[in-house]
Amino acid sequence: MLKPLRSLAVLAMVGGLVATVAIPAFAATAGVGTEEARTIQQMAVDDAQSFVAASDANATELSRGSYAATTAEEIEKRKAEEAAAERARQVAKAAAAAATRSSSSVPVNIALTSPGTGEVRWPILNFTKGRGLWDSGYHQGVDLLSSCGTPLYAAAAGVVKVSQESYGGYGVGVSIDHVIGGQQVNTLYGHMTYGSRQVSVGQSVAAGQLIGLVGSTGSSTACHLHFEVHINGSVVDPWAWLQANAG
Repeated sequence: MLKPLRSLAVLAMVGGLVATVAIPAFAATAGVGTEEARTIQQMAVDDAQSFVAASDANATELSRGSYAATTAEEIEKRKAEEAAAERARQVAKAAAAAATRSSSSVPVNIALTSPGTGEVRWPILNFTKGRGLWDSGYHQGVDLLSSCGTPLYAAAAGVVKVSQESYGGYGVGVSIDHVIGGQQVNTLYGHMTYGSRQVSVGQSVAAGQLIGLVGSTGSSTACHLHFEVHINGSVVDPWAWLQANAG
């Protein structure tokens, strides 16, 4: 009777050992009241950190043209480039306007000479006398009023001293040095039409030679010739000088 009991006890001990080994290792750490047992693999899945392998990443190259300037240096550079482009547009516009004025104001046939045979000629024909020497304040010449585009002539033979599109308040102006009666004489022609000058600095001109056209450039409010005469460096009355010498 004792032998069967010992055999039963041994079998019970062996069964207990087998059950203990079969229980998952994490069962001892599970909280009381756990409704469902989980395996080590399930816990590992929940706690694992996901990652992306390098082979799955797509490299994207950024093009500079795909974004706008953001730094202070880039913004200032962009502003400078835009300002330079605007200045270039304005210069081109002004040049085109000047070319249009010149082409529309100069007649096709300008091979003209002032009539007369004297050493001194009238610089303009068909005019109305305006302000004279010192009239209405500081005025060193005489204003001879005529329509814009009227021909202007060299008052005497000489050498061109000044020929400019912008000669101070004279606007488009020409100045010529002469030697008349042994005296150094200079004549000045102001307010000509843009682009109408027919002479250049250093050029020799004959009495009565065409030098330009009447205009209203510089300090002028109407079409006219502003004419000055200087003898030996001194201002003289150009109206009296023309009346005494032109012919």
